[in-house]
Amino acid sequence: MSLPLVEISGAPRERGRQYGEQARDRVHRALAYYAEAFGHSSGLTWAQVTERAAHWVEPSRAFAPELVEEMEGIAEGAGTGFLDVLALNARGEIIYDTTFSELPADGCTSFALLEDASGDGHVYAGQNWDWRSGVADTVMVLRVVQPGRPTVIMHVEAGQVGRQGANSAGIALNANGLGGRFDETVGVPQTLIRRRVLDSDNLNAALEALTQSRPHIASNALVTHREGFAIDLETTPGAVGWMYPADGLLVHGNHYQAFVPPQLAATYRPASADSLFRVPRAEGGLRAVRQASGTDEARKRIRHAMSDHLGHPESLCTHPDDAQPAVTRWATLLSSCVDLTTGDYLIAAGTPCDHEYERVPHNLYDGPHGDQ
Repeated sequence: MSLPLVEISGAPRERGRQYGEQARDRVHRALAYYAEAFGHSSGLTWAQVTERAAHWVEPSRAFAPELVEEMEGIAEGAGTGFLDVLALNARGEIIYDTTFSELPADGCTSFALLEDASGDGHVYAGQNWDWRSGVADTVMVLRVVQPGRPTVIMHVEAGQVGRQGANSAGIALNANGLGGRFDETVGVPQTLIRRRVLDSDNLNAALEALTQSRPHIASNALVTHREGFAIDLETTPGAVGWMYPADGLLVHGNHYQAFVPPQLAATYRPASADSLFRVPRAEGGLRAVRQASGTDEARKRIRHAMSDHLGHPESLCTHPDDAQPAVTRWATLLSSCVDLTTGDYLIAAGTPCDHEYERVPHNLYDGPHGDQ
């Protein structure tokens, strides 16, 4: 597999130490990138960034004390400070601060394909994960074996305890930014909420992690279950909206599709204009998966759909724009496709138009709850 795989197990702090030790170089690359990127966007020094990160210590500890322990372990293993690691986990929340003149547009496109839409009768979940191309050499796959909870496979930026992934209970999470400013009450960082979803051994617990927490920023969460269920939740610090698949297909981008929060309704404009065409293009491409004659063809059709270049470079398959400063360039960091029926976790390590899907060398169901 092209991306590095880090495997961790045991109690929270020990898991974190294992993580930090194995991903030390990538964690330090992530810190170097964000020091440069935050300085470019806001003029803040890294010391000022970590000082702001301290605002999320108590909300994080109240929500998920075991994940704070894991982050403390990551810092110990990587030889860096705890607030450095917390800043990597709260980077979206820090950028949300009014010190930053504008919120950076997000670019992810997530999907769920249920049995009647997949051609081979399988349940698929995945996305194109678009973010700053400067973090490409920090991206990794993390496999977490933890006592009393499902085994989790995620793709993350080094140092983060949660992002997108799936677990051995057959639950997948794909997530996209939504944008919009709400009040300044400090809420829970998205990385912790997403990890709590993936630590859930049943669908109700996964949805409660999203509907009963108060995030600091708005974010979209597409939750798919191997038994052929999917729901999209547009979560905000206030209201939550939701939507279900149509004819077995559900796609979400970076604009509000289920509702527009009342705090934004009077002046709302999508932060990512390209989301307005990425979503229908993904829907159109993924509808063709229904005609696949088997699993190999279904996966090829998914990759083809997620390789669409309408609007290039700001397309469904996003490529860096050389006209932009290097530190702010965007790209599809990877494309994921999880087969929740077979447990195959597939990743194209870069833009899917020129990277094949590779199988993570662990089946998703090689862990607790896998045989349920």
